[in-house]
Amino acid sequence: MDSEVPSSPSAKIDTTVPVSARIWNYWLGGKDYYPVDKEAGDQFANIHPGIFETARSSRYFIARVVRYLAGEAGIRQFLDIGTGLPSHDNTHEIAQRAAPDARIVYVDNDPLVLAHARALLTSSSAGGVDYIDADLNNPAALLRIAREKLDFRRPVAIMLMGILAHIGNPGEDDDRAAQVIMSELKAALPSGGFLAIYDSSDQDPDLSDALAKYNESGADPYRLRTPEQIARYFDGLELVEPGVVPIEHWRPDPSPFEPPTRLSANMGGVARKP
Repeated sequence: MDSEVPSSPSAKIDTTVPVSARIWNYWLGGKDYYPVDKEAGDQFANIHPGIFETARSSRYFIARVVRYLAGEAGIRQFLDIGTGLPSHDNTHEIAQRAAPDARIVYVDNDPLVLAHARALLTSSSAGGVDYIDADLNNPAALLRIAREKLDFRRPVAIMLMGILAHIGNPGEDDDRAAQVIMSELKAALPSGGFLAIYDSSDQDPDLSDALAKYNESGADPYRLRTPEQIARYFDGLELVEPGVVPIEHWRPDPSPFEPPTRLSANMGGVARKP
């Protein structure tokens, strides 16, 4: 299937500066990172050791959301923005287990992610998988390409998992930069479409301290928002129960194990456009 992947994206990869997608891959136990990313990830973990568990919890949240959307909600088109590096149980794998005809379009603009895109673009289902190189800071251009890949006359699920903290500055102009982008994405959603988000809140002092150091490392800044600012992303939509909650509390799977004693600061939710 055609994609927007450049023929030689590896030529653009800078291995001297830590990159969030690669650091996240390290925290998840992956192998697609460089020494500079491991160093930044370890420095972060020294201040906030719970980050490894948070990474796993975030991955489980995504899995539950996609299962809900492809199953109970009946969604067959997914736009996964800021997808990051391939891992286990990627969005298309989960969605197509429930609905083999589901079509998934991944969006990112990180060169290393693009270099691995062909690994993502593997689907034996009746649906399909595609990948586009686009920047969330330019939602109009992103949506223009997405409309060539997905039918926006029918319901689409737009997913923004852990990416919005890279957008704008929540302390400036009432978080205008992120809210303007979200307004454009919500306007593009067809009736019956869904918005699924998790973002990092400012409720954990250790996380705040770790991010202060992280943002000095040269990596793209990652800025925390209040729970109220995260909830505003869903304004104008119908929230799915249980609303915007700590991700561990969003429709958790039955488990014989005790729930985590310490919740992550990540808040997430899913909402439908009437």
